[in-house]
Amino acid sequence: MIDAHAHVEFYKKNHEEIIRVAQERLRAIVDSITEYRKNHVWKSWDLLKPYFGFLLPTLGYHPNEARRGNWEKVRRVEEFIRSHTKEIYAIGEIGLDYFHAKTEKERENQRRIFEHFLELAVELDLPVVIHARDAEREAYELVQKYGVKAYFHSYTGPVDVVKEIAENGHIIGIVTGIVFIPEVREVAKVLDIESLVAETDSPYMSPYRGDRNKPWYVRVVIEELSKLKEIPESEIEKITEKNTIDFFSLPL
Repeated sequence: MIDAHAHVEFYKKNHEEIIRVAQERLRAIVDSITEYRKNHVWKSWDLLKPYFGFLLPTLGYHPNEARRGNWEKVRRVEEFIRSHTKEIYAIGEIGLDYFHAKTEKERENQRRIFEHFLELAVELDLPVVIHARDAEREAYELVQKYGVKAYFHSYTGPVDVVKEIAENGHIIGIVTGIVFIPEVREVAKVLDIESLVAETDSPYMSPYRGDRNKPWYVRVVIEELSKLKEIPESEIEKITEKNTIDFFSLPL
């Protein structure tokens, strides 16, 4: 299995143990190294670098940080991305989150910074990993405007929008929250498996109450998709792996 989206750097006290167990159970993890508050991309990069090859990194700027409009930090992250372009597989996660951005000023900050990194993705010829919450249509329209290949991770938005996203060749992440988030199950039902990848967004979105999510819990997504699609787990695993490898151009 491949976990298409996780944040292993957030396990700061036991990341080595998490990676060790994950290596026994998974083929790879795509880690979204994202600037967010005190989780600076350069610190996360140094923490995870010894495990690259199994951990396959992306670099981005989270919309909940972007709402603050700190362009000095944006420039630092951009420079870091430029200096590591050949070592990453996408720019992200980036996007829009209007659930947390309440004021028009915060939303404008998000939009401007989102577009800035979309422009960078075009320049560097990299795909993007999208975080969109309560702004799915707008995020999708900006992706289309810039003509980038996109992965909408942990999608919980409107079904009509996600159908359009998939029809235009982008992929959608089905997260371990499929066991308790009705919107995720609905997305999984209406889309063909060829448009889906399996992710945990760990340490968030745990399928088990009282337990932090783990990358190998991606098995839960495989199991639930198998039930919903009435397709054997082995086939679900094979297709979602291929979708992940193809999207990110992973050397696996």
